[in-house]
Formats: sequence, structure tokens, C-alpha cells
Amino acid sequence: MASTIKVDNVQNQPGTNIINKCSTTITIGASSDTVTLACGASQTGFGRTGTVDWDTTPKTGTVTAATGKGYFVDTTLGGITVNLPAGAAGSIVAVSDYASTAASNNITIEPNGSDKINAVNDGYAISTAGLAVTLVYVDATRGWKSVTGSDADATGVAPAFVAATGGTPCAGLAVGDYKYHKFTGPGTLIVTCGGNAEGSTTVQALVVAGGGGGSCNASGAGGAGGLRNASCISVTATPYAVSVGGGGGTGPNGSIPSTTPGVDSTFSTITSAGGGRGGIATPCSPYQAGGAGGSGGGGTGNNRDSAGGAGNTPAAPAPLGGPQGNPGGNTCAASPNVYLAGGGGGGHGTAGEAKTGPAAVANGPTSKGGDGGDGTDTTPSFPAPTGGSTFAGGGGGGANNDGGGSQPGGAGGPGGGGTGGTGPTAATAGGLNTGGGGGSGTTAGAAGATGGSGIVIIKYKFQ
Repeated sequence: MASTIKVDNVQNQPGTNIINKCSTTITIGASSDTVTLACGASQTGFGRTGTVDWDTTPKTGTVTAATGKGYFVDTTLGGITVNLPAGAAGSIVAVSDYASTAASNNITIEPNGSDKINAVNDGYAISTAGLAVTLVYVDATRGWKSVTGSDADATGVAPAFVAATGGTPCAGLAVGDYKYHKFTGPGTLIVTCGGNAEGSTTVQALVVAGGGGGSCNASGAGGAGGLRNASCISVTATPYAVSVGGGGGTGPNGSIPSTTPGVDSTFSTITSAGGGRGGIATPCSPYQAGGAGGSGGGGTGNNRDSAGGAGNTPAAPAPLGGPQGNPGGNTCAASPNVYLAGGGGGGHGTAGEAKTGPAAVANGPTSKGGDGGDGTDTTPSFPAPTGGSTFAGGGGGGANNDGGGSQPGGAGGPGGGGTGGTGPTAATAGGLNTGGGGGSGTTAGAAGATGGSGIVIIKYKFQ
């Protein structure tokens, strides 16, 4: 039967209280004995040897840590925060990745108030699967320090970066600290890591829609597909569908419709509108003005006064890439029944060229088709974007209303815009994967040309 000794004080041999005799050694127990504190009792003055008492119930939610304790943290269902106690010299807390899932769902250890972890008042992320970390509070200068090896002796939250697959090339093209995923057709960007604020959490997206088709019979050229260069798009670890719009179609004289708009391109919250179709004149019936879209189609030539289509339709908010494009060029006769050249399609950079007044009259000295509006140089943001072209979003060129071909068709805008027809020479299509507008055909019976397909490129910081 165990004996019980009840005393209020233990003194050394000469009779001096040990509180006042720090150099005296008092031995409790013999070799191999176990000294146990009663339940609810606490100790002072014994210090610690770098160990903790482990709580063996895995924690699946926020942990409020106490000094002297170790915690098994289970992040199977998501990241978890461990809040440290107020630091005092000798305080010790340990944390272990219970399910070895910290690489995908981090454990974030947060200091109390203005306390520091390795001299920085910031959290520390356990992002290595299966890692266990023991932290000891040293002083106000360095705060909590790891005693489990340099691999865990981090300052603040370890940076995590966006990671993804999909597109061409599938693993992402690396240029400096950034990766680029190019989509020339429908696909999926699969984000495998959403990153954190210390690394990266957003992507930038160049989203270009298909260009509008050019019309026939010296009518309007196609407008460029909408172009949006949107930054700071937040992503998480989930798949994101990508759609890439095709170019608008076209048809010969008498076909209905003789031309169609380009098709939208989309990624996440970004939608770029297809380019507006070229304006239509008889016999490409029924008569219509230039169509609205990302950039507007050019106004019809022949014997009509015609407005070019509106650009930036629907309007794009500035935080999501700003204006998508510009209007197509108007046409206006100097007098009734005057045959005009077709207006140029709008581009992302500038509007399509208008054809108005005496200079626009057929066979006049400057009566070529309207030039397409300029596209935009995408190189500063996307150094490897559009298959060799540094521009995207050029408007199509309008055709001259001159079957003999004495005057040229309008030039396509830089960025894939197709050229307008000249006499019997056919118009050219918008550039592949540039969103360029199609050129318009002439009165010699040639059809207009199709718009160019779009493209989507995703950029993010990966290191």
C-alpha cells in the first residue's frame, strides 16, 4: 500500500529554504523511479528539455495552442490554423501533419499579437507532407524558433504559387518567372494549386474572340473580335473551361445572310465578344448597316449611306480588361446614287477607316476601300502569344466599288485583319488565332472573306 507524505516545504540539510539557495541540489526519487504530478496540478521551476505532452486527438479545425502541448492536425478536408499562445521565454508548442496532407492543404501557425516567428510578425505555413515542427519562444527579438531543423526554420508563410495544366504546351511554357498556357480551340485550364498571398493567387488572361466576316458587293469589312487583357483574376484549385471563338462566315451575292459575326471567346469571368459582321448592300440582301461587336463591322458601300457597327459591345468593365475594340468606318455619299467603297472594320487599337464624300466615289483618285482599324501589340504582356504575330485584333479592309480594279481594296489592320477585294481579286480572310476581321468583296461578284479565329492565353507567376 502506497504511503502519503504531507509537507508544506522541502529544505536542504542546513535548514535553509531552497528558494533562497539556488545552488543547492534537491533530489526527488531514485534511479528508474517515476515522479508524477496529480491531475490538475502544475509545476514551476523545473523547466523543459525540448519536449511536449502530445494531445493524441487529431484536430480538424482551428487550434488554440497551449504551451507545453503538441497537436496532431488533420488537414484532409482543408487548411487549418494553429494560434500560438502569448510568448514567454521557454514556452514550447509542437505541431504535426497528422494525415500527411499539408502539401495541398497547409497548416498555418499564427503568432499571438505582436509576437514573432523567427524575427517576423507573420504566420508560418507547414506545406511539406508529414512534417512535424516544434517551436520554442526565445525572446522578443527572434520570438518563436524552430528546434526541429533548418527545413522548418522559415520566416512567415512559405510562398505558394499558382500551378496549372492544359492548353499548348500542356505543362505551360515558362518565360522567366511566368508560365503561359495557349488555347487555340476549346479546352480546360486545370488549376492544381491556387497559391497564397506570399507567392501568387491570380492569373492574367488574353481573351480574343473570332473576327467578323466581310460582306460582298463592295460592302463593309468585318470587325475584329473583342480583345481583353485582364489581370488579377483570382483562381482556386479547380478546372476552368476555355472556349475559343471561330471567325464569322461569308457568302456570295444574293446569299442570306451574306456574312455573320465572329463567335465569343471565354475564360473564367471574362467574355470577349465576336467581331461585328460587315455592312450589307444589295444584291447581298437585305440591306444592313455594319454589325456591332467586340469591334464593329464597316459600313456598306455601293449606293447607300451607312453607319459602321459599334465596338466594345457589350461594354467591358475596366477591371476585366477594359474596352474590347472600336467601331467600324462609316460610309456617306456626296450625292444620291453614288457608288461608294466599303468601310473598314474596327480594330482593338483604332476605328475602321470611313469612306465619305467625293474621295469615296467609285473610280475617284483616292477611292480605295476603307482600311481596317489597327490591332494591339500583345508582346509586353504575352511574349509568346499568337503564333508569330505580335499583334491581334486587326479590322478587315473594305473593298473598292470598281469592277475594273483601278483602285485597291483597303488594307487589313495590323493584327490579322484581312485585305479588301480589288476588282476580280478576292478579299482575304482574317488571320488564324488573331481575331482579325475578314476583308469585303467587290462588285465583280466576289464574296467577302471569313474572319479569323480567336485565341486565349493564360499567364501566371509560378516561382
